Amino acid sequence: MSSRLVVAKMALLVSLAVAFRRGPTTVTAFSIATLGTRATVAASRAASSSVSATPRAFVTYQFRKASPPASSITALHASTLAVSDLEKALDVTHPAFDVVERDVVTEYGAYCTVYRHKKSGAELLSVSVDDDNKVFGITFRTPPDDSTGVPHILEHSVLCGSRKYTTKDPFVFLLQSSLQTFLNAFTYPDRTCYVVASQNTKDFYNLINVYADAVYHPRAIEDPMVHAQEGWHLELEDKNDPLTYKGVVYNEMKGVYSSPDSLLMRESQRTLFPDNTYGVDSGGDPTVIPNLSFEQFADFHAKFYHPGNSRIYFYGDDDVYKRLELMDEYLSEFDASPESKPASEINWQRKSYDEPHRTTYPYPAGADQPETHMVQTNWLLNDEPMSDTDELALNFLDHLLMGTTSSILRKTLTESGLGDAITGGGLSDELLQATFSVGLKGVQPANVEKVETLIIETLEKAAEEGFTEDAIDATMNTIEFQLREFNTGSFPKGLSFMLGSMSKWIYDNGPTDALKFEKPLAELKAKIAESGSEIFQDMIKDLLLKNTHRSTVEMTPSKTLESEQLKEEQDRLAAIKAGLSEEELEEIIAKTVELKKLQAADDTPEDKATIPRLELEDLDRKVTEY
Repeated sequence: MSSRLVVAKMALLVSLAVAFRRGPTTVTAFSIATLGTRATVAASRAASSSVSATPRAFVTYQFRKASPPASSITALHASTLAVSDLEKALDVTHPAFDVVERDVVTEYGAYCTVYRHKKSGAELLSVSVDDDNKVFGITFRTPPDDSTGVPHILEHSVLCGSRKYTTKDPFVFLLQSSLQTFLNAFTYPDRTCYVVASQNTKDFYNLINVYADAVYHPRAIEDPMVHAQEGWHLELEDKNDPLTYKGVVYNEMKGVYSSPDSLLMRESQRTLFPDNTYGVDSGGDPTVIPNLSFEQFADFHAKFYHPGNSRIYFYGDDDVYKRLELMDEYLSEFDASPESKPASEINWQRKSYDEPHRTTYPYPAGADQPETHMVQTNWLLNDEPMSDTDELALNFLDHLLMGTTSSILRKTLTESGLGDAITGGGLSDELLQATFSVGLKGVQPANVEKVETLIIETLEKAAEEGFTEDAIDATMNTIEFQLREFNTGSFPKGLSFMLGSMSKWIYDNGPTDALKFEKPLAELKAKIAESGSEIFQDMIKDLLLKNTHRSTVEMTPSKTLESEQLKEEQDRLAAIKAGLSEEELEEIIAKTVELKKLQAADDTPEDKATIPRLELEDLDRKVTEY
């Protein structure tokens, strides 16, 4: 979706993080890295799985689906903040910060000030609204240059204790003892987000303190055991046993890479982005993860987790000066790092293909599974920024093609009989560059080429015949309602607001630019009134049919792939073991014992006492009317 179709549906995806976070494969993190990537998006269109399950550049349409109108935010609960109070929030200053920009996002009733910390260079967006469900986030731009999964491993690891909060896993204590309404972290293909939310002000600041200390001063960068536990390590209990790989992220990503849908999305992403960071796997490729050393892991933190490379976010009805005062306590320890932001800049992938590419990749199939194929056609839509109106128009086009069961491309593929289910889901524009992907799974080998042909022919038909006035009106009503209604269910609206703003801010644009939809919506309505369907027909021609930066990925079933991969891993480990001395084997055994002992040990009372807790008097005895 366009940046301003901020994340109502993302809230659904993010909500699954809590369930996954302590699940069998995700001990310490929810990663959008494996997303569209670590959870299954239960939305009306294609699902991406995983904040550990599909590759990332395909962070799909469902993530940003609606934006909050002024009425929906300011009527959240019995009014506690007058407009005059919100206006005063724009005037708050602090000696440690410069004011960069003040803005009112009228669509949301949100009063926003962007600050820059004078000493460290950190940017901070303070959003004042009449909403007591307060949200805080720190986001770092973290583009990897390989598939060792270092951003994902680091996201897990920084929440394993810090300088001030010394338990092994503060996250567990916070879940048990706080009133948090959201508590998690996400790894995208190019950024890592740490987010907390609470309606209790003291609890909110407790959570902020734990997360701020975690990201800036994690135990993980000084203790190799954290990297071993969360990332990977060689495990051996007896020198006569075979060596094995273990680690939270390593095991998690082995599961991801056994999923045919995840492999299809990963390969599709790789083929569209051969030259920039989106072509590697920020979640980690299990065959590459063991190449990550502790030194590289710590260096990644030093390079990208400097405050100068962070975007700090506050949302809610709490005191703005208190926000700035709290963050200055952490930021004032750091000097400016002029190289941090340039070093993390995301390079544009140019449309470099003279003709469409085709690739074939195997996927693991069980002995009792049918030997059907998967086929998906993918486009890189832009290699330069799009206007706000064009972004919104692209989302309208996506809805016209794929948004409902009667949409022409979705309906034609579904009723074709060429496959069992649609893949891809259409538009994905959560990252710097937008993509469009669609295909079928459950395809018989003889029908593989027919799928791509049908996709192109259907697009040609839509480009030639256009869309009916009723279809365009229905799309307008649907998307405008989503923009204005902004229903995030039980999840914080401030989280959606943050993720929407970050879709522009992380690429060095204004954070409020992504949150305003009235002007581009009005411009798009005017264009439709003038030319009707023509605007969408031209987009099909220019962005899809004439666009040769296209790839078609065919996934073929293999009954032997899993056993072949297992043998490759065993052979690799056997070769490693054969090259080790007796002393080195004994060292691995000793580290295995040490790690298991550390994992089984309880935190000391002194360590537990470092985690902030609420007292009875901190609870609000008044019942708020919503």
